[in-house]
Amino acid sequence: MDLLNTLVEKGLRRELPTREEALAVLATSDDELLDVVAAAGKVRRQWFGRRVKLNYLVNLKSGLCPEDCSYCSQRLGSKAEILKYTWLKPEEASQAAAAGVAGGAKRVCLVASGRGPTDRDVDRVGKTIAAIKEQNEGVEVCACLGLLSDGQAEKLRDAGADAYNHNLNTSEATYGSITKTHTYADRVDTVQKAHAAGLSACSGLIAGMGESDEDLVDVVYSLRELDPDSVPVNFLIPFEGTPLAKEWNLTPQRALRILAMVRFVCPDVEVRLAGGREVHLRSMQPLALHLVNSIFLGDYLTSEGQAGQADLDMIADAGFEVEGAGTSTLPAHRSDVAAAAPAGGMCGSAAPAEGASGGGCGSACGGCSGHGEAPAAERTPVAAAAATPGAAATPAAASAPAQAEAGEVRSDLVAVRRRGAGTDIAPNA
Repeated sequence: MDLLNTLVEKGLRRELPTREEALAVLATSDDELLDVVAAAGKVRRQWFGRRVKLNYLVNLKSGLCPEDCSYCSQRLGSKAEILKYTWLKPEEASQAAAAGVAGGAKRVCLVASGRGPTDRDVDRVGKTIAAIKEQNEGVEVCACLGLLSDGQAEKLRDAGADAYNHNLNTSEATYGSITKTHTYADRVDTVQKAHAAGLSACSGLIAGMGESDEDLVDVVYSLRELDPDSVPVNFLIPFEGTPLAKEWNLTPQRALRILAMVRFVCPDVEVRLAGGREVHLRSMQPLALHLVNSIFLGDYLTSEGQAGQADLDMIADAGFEVEGAGTSTLPAHRSDVAAAAPAGGMCGSAAPAEGASGGGCGSACGGCSGHGEAPAAERTPVAAAAATPGAAATPAAASAPAQAEAGEVRSDLVAVRRRGAGTDIAPNA
């Protein structure tokens, strides 16, 4: 296909595709799918070889959120039967993080529900970062605490945070239809604050919320303009008890086309396969490794992923390798600039490629934050010692039918998290 040859050439040059080309990727047929994956795979291998970076989520505070994000099981008014607990202590969070690091995770993503952190919350997270880094030499730590106020990104940087995640989630045109309690501009502002503080910016999207192809292209082009170092791609997990519980409109083939489009538009950034991959890609997950260079290991914020060992086996069986702690994730032209960036300067992302129009730990929650505390009685204790990810665990999606009937609620595919941080059950036990 002339389209795919053109996109490969542009990707190898870090040149921005046209919007028409990006839309054309999403419009390709299932018969063309393997050609699309192969083409995007050439771009992925040019900048990242066959390395896969592993990331591990630690949910510092679960539920209890005042925001109304329609996709989120932790939202205000959610009836989803998820774990709810207030802040984990630094030593508890460090134990949970150690489980992911033992399984090969290079980055630990610290997430807390809520609108945005208070200064007290930022101090608390700073102590957690210190505890994690003291126990795990060389680990990267990304904070995901919601909307940041002035000066908070700098405090997180000084506390040892390497990155900050805040997802755009969807296009500016449709943002108001999924959230009313904050704006798209609020999210852009927080990503820019992270950039300006010298943190590596992480920002991505959620696909499968009923958006159009144009919406998907819009949000990915907006991300290209913001120039984050990592772009998590989440696929909606339709939790019962949330407004989007019936949005089962993704197929594995469409999910792969979305990932390919993101790779073509963002050729040299860390594209991370995030929440919902087990639910929507199912047995086609290994093909996604030809498009992304980063995944989450094990569980997500409020849903269970497949067993950590299954992730590691999948990577090896597909002919990829886990990225080591001593290896730079980003290509040299991005990582060298990042290393030279002064404190308070840009995070080091490359300038937009020619043709660009401007200057995320991601999770299916979309980037929440700590705000306020719940009574201590609502918390359950973390495990005294966390086990290495990889113990036997069977994802609920493993034996599920491939596609739902229109409008059918597929609760059988959603495995609500009942283990790991915030529980007395070790991760992936």
